[in-house]
Amino acid sequence: MPLFTIGISHHTAPIEIREKVAISRTEFTERVKQLCELPGIEELLILGTCNRTEIYCLSSEGGRETVIEWIHRSNGIPAGELDEHIYIHQGEDAARHLVRVASGLDSLVLGETQILGQLKDAWQQAHDAGSLGKVLDRLFQHTFAAAKTIRTASGIGEHPVSVAYTAVVLARQIFGDLKSKTVVLVGAGEMVQLCGRYLVDHGINRLLILNRSRDKAEEIAGELGATAMTLDRLEEALPKADILISSTASPEPVIRATDVKAALRKRRYRPMFMVDIAVPRDIEPAVSKVKDVYLYTIDDLQQVVDDNMQQRSEAARAAQPSVDDAVTAFMRWLYGMRAARTLKRIREQSHEFETDLTERALHRLQAGQDPEKVLRQLASTLTNKILHTPSKQLREAAEKQDYSVLKAADRIFRRDEE
Repeated sequence: MPLFTIGISHHTAPIEIREKVAISRTEFTERVKQLCELPGIEELLILGTCNRTEIYCLSSEGGRETVIEWIHRSNGIPAGELDEHIYIHQGEDAARHLVRVASGLDSLVLGETQILGQLKDAWQQAHDAGSLGKVLDRLFQHTFAAAKTIRTASGIGEHPVSVAYTAVVLARQIFGDLKSKTVVLVGAGEMVQLCGRYLVDHGINRLLILNRSRDKAEEIAGELGATAMTLDRLEEALPKADILISSTASPEPVIRATDVKAALRKRRYRPMFMVDIAVPRDIEPAVSKVKDVYLYTIDDLQQVVDDNMQQRSEAARAAQPSVDDAVTAFMRWLYGMRAARTLKRIREQSHEFETDLTERALHRLQAGQDPEKVLRQLASTLTNKILHTPSKQLREAAEKQDYSVLKAADRIFRRDEE
């Protein structure tokens, strides 16, 4: 049975289409059950993320079309409407696609790490649902190990490509260990919250949240284990700030050069790292000229992000031979397993012939027939039975001019000495 990947992703469809076919965790068990009941489906795994819905399956050729029909039907979409958005990979291409996905090479943000965890969750769900078999289980286990190796060897995840994370990385480059530093976050928007989470992940334990709304500041502070303050206490908070990240919606700067100079005097001129990711700017441009202050704006960070994205693209190109090696190793196992299955069937059939004909020969010997004649007939009949089906298939291949079958047979039945 062929290996297939059938899916829709950010590469092929806008969000309006992707959300129509999205499969939530609560629906997973029922959807797997529906798919496994379709004719021709032998093994199955569903991957659902915000950017992709993919079905990995081992099925008959007809099973592929059945799955596509099911995608339309189960989501109330007219037949054929998704055809321009659906992609299909088979065999080696399906394995290569999975390795690329797991390694972050097919993601919206090149090199992102979240997808590998999502794939492991999908594998666990399929395992719990009993829809995994020997082939898909081996493919995913092999892919997890390959993706880890590829990411490490290529370094694709080493260069941050989000503004928030880049700000934290720059702070770490300036100060080294951040655990002893005090961070002041000004504002309460999504970007500030992201920076806060990254900082906590890097060991920051002295974190102040300043915002005009105390309730919002306290909400974020509760999530991050920080201290909430209102923005009118900036003069009190600023001298404590080894690192300050600001992103408010203020039309005017909220941090002036005079504020920073006063804070530096109280700090005895210990350096300050300041990041202004607001538009319009929160930190007065003149602050960039103040000694002992490292000030980065959103444009500065975006340039770093762009440079890092270029480095990730180069790492992705360098990773391709490793992807090919991983796919080759899996396909070698898969073809070997299929060959072993075929050999087992041939041996079982040959042993059936052997057992049946041996019993007949023994009866004839017991009846007193000539042993030489009995043995010669046994050998001749066994040879004819074993070669009957291959001979028939080869004749049909010759009539149809199926030269691939003829060439394969020539290789299989050629003697070693030839």
